[in-house]
Amino acid sequence: MSVVEHVREMAAAGLHSNVRLLSGLLLTMSGNNPELFSPSQKYQLLVYHADSLFHDKEYRNAVSKYTMALQQKKALSKTSKVRPSPGNATSTPQSQCLPSEIEVKYKMAECYTMLKQDKDAIAILDGIPSRQRTPKINMMLANLYKKAGQERSSVTSYKEVLRQCPLALDAILGLLSLSVKGAEVASMTINIIQSIPNLDWLSVWIKAYAFVHTGDNTRAINTICSLEKKSLLRDNVDLLGSLADLYFRAGDNKNSILKFEQAQMLDPYLIKGMDVYGYLLAREGRLEDVENLGCRLFNISDQHAEPWVVSGCHSFYSKRYSRALYLGAKAIQLNSNSVQALLLKGAALRNMGRVQEAIIHFREAIRLAPCRLDCYEGLIECYLASNSIREAMVMANNVYKTLGANAQTLTLLATVCLEDPVTQEKAKTLLDKALTQRPDYIKAVVKKAELLSREQKYEDGIALLRNALANQSDCVLHRILGDFLVAVNEYQEAMDQYSIALSLDPNDQKSLEGLQKMEKEESPTDATQEEDVDDMEGSGEEGDLEGSDSEAAQWADQEQWFGMQ
Repeated sequence: MSVVEHVREMAAAGLHSNVRLLSGLLLTMSGNNPELFSPSQKYQLLVYHADSLFHDKEYRNAVSKYTMALQQKKALSKTSKVRPSPGNATSTPQSQCLPSEIEVKYKMAECYTMLKQDKDAIAILDGIPSRQRTPKINMMLANLYKKAGQERSSVTSYKEVLRQCPLALDAILGLLSLSVKGAEVASMTINIIQSIPNLDWLSVWIKAYAFVHTGDNTRAINTICSLEKKSLLRDNVDLLGSLADLYFRAGDNKNSILKFEQAQMLDPYLIKGMDVYGYLLAREGRLEDVENLGCRLFNISDQHAEPWVVSGCHSFYSKRYSRALYLGAKAIQLNSNSVQALLLKGAALRNMGRVQEAIIHFREAIRLAPCRLDCYEGLIECYLASNSIREAMVMANNVYKTLGANAQTLTLLATVCLEDPVTQEKAKTLLDKALTQRPDYIKAVVKKAELLSREQKYEDGIALLRNALANQSDCVLHRILGDFLVAVNEYQEAMDQYSIALSLDPNDQKSLEGLQKMEKEESPTDATQEEDVDDMEGSGEEGDLEGSDSEAAQWADQEQWFGMQ
């Protein structure tokens, strides 16, 4: 057995560090004595050495060695005979046991993607003749084309994957995301469904995700629920995660959290979707739960965007925007397609007054997830923050036309209309339509209450809020109800509502201020004494947040623009 064969055996056995050391020494020997190894042996040593570098994540070095290997392979192809070497007494054919040139090019493309050089990755894979492309090469090409905006080429590559592997579900999702009709995609799998038992669910699965990618959340939820109820697919983590995400998109945060919790119980190591789950918990004021979730996710893997996003949500809702900005940037560095990371960073930039930079991030989020309303909400909030009401109105109208007239889009359009005195009546009409469709939609209730407050129709506002709170409990609604009750001199019940709001979110500053104001008005004779006691106890009421941004200023210095090229 030759020394090169020993290297090959170690590579096959996964002894990468040993391969790296030995192949490096042998390549040096070959450089000093070109007659020592044959061209085919040099090619093998270069490939095995590059593979070991790839395993050690030294991607640039690996690309260099793979390139040298391909050059050696070209030279090898030109020679009709293999020159025997002193180190190899065997007479194996030249082509026997040689690493595949196609595989070498695929590994080079992997290196380029890790280095975020997608154009180079596409170029190297494009150089492989279509007939020689394996399913994994077509899948990588499809994803790269999609990322580069070359939709037609991406569709062609995904279809080629399905032609070779008709059960490649991620390729199916790729086609659906590129607006290929569900019926067309299903026709590509019909033969496999009919030939294999217990695959009748696949056509329904394709139908469900076709609804997902067209933004029809209601029909998508109903279809996935019908799948999830089937005994063979009950308690599937992926289906539960999809349901949780769909409920979130539909604005049903309660059911979204419930489905995420079910998925977590089934798979304690689940990472996918946990960034959205952490965001929902943070919005509800459950910051301790968010912190625990972040720690758990970091223990699972710190190489995914989700743990960083969850920690960023904790910082953001603790008003530590500089740190949230850094954590969002870190998440984007790990996954430039993380929509939740882009939204986090955009929101942090907006709250720090860097609105134009925030707009860039929200636009990128919209490009990646055109059916997610929260991406548009973030961008419109930026427009409103910079008094660009016209741009906000254009965007809200586009969303209304694109995603359809549902409670969420109606409320978003009404939110913009509320900013202009001329369109107040239109806002009222839109909110009434939204609440007719979904009387429990919290954002619509909040905006309608805001409108009633402007008109000083407090009794109507109280009736609206009581009705909304009949079947749900929400901190913001309880707090606004407290404000309305104060306006009609119902102080005791107002205090009760503020207390309920604080029990749901102990960090809600407005509820705390409302409660403290009520307590002082309830005992006006003791007001001066209470102030004296407060002074004696110190004025560090908000010690948790005091200096939070100054402490975290170091994070802002580390901010980088990831994924925004």
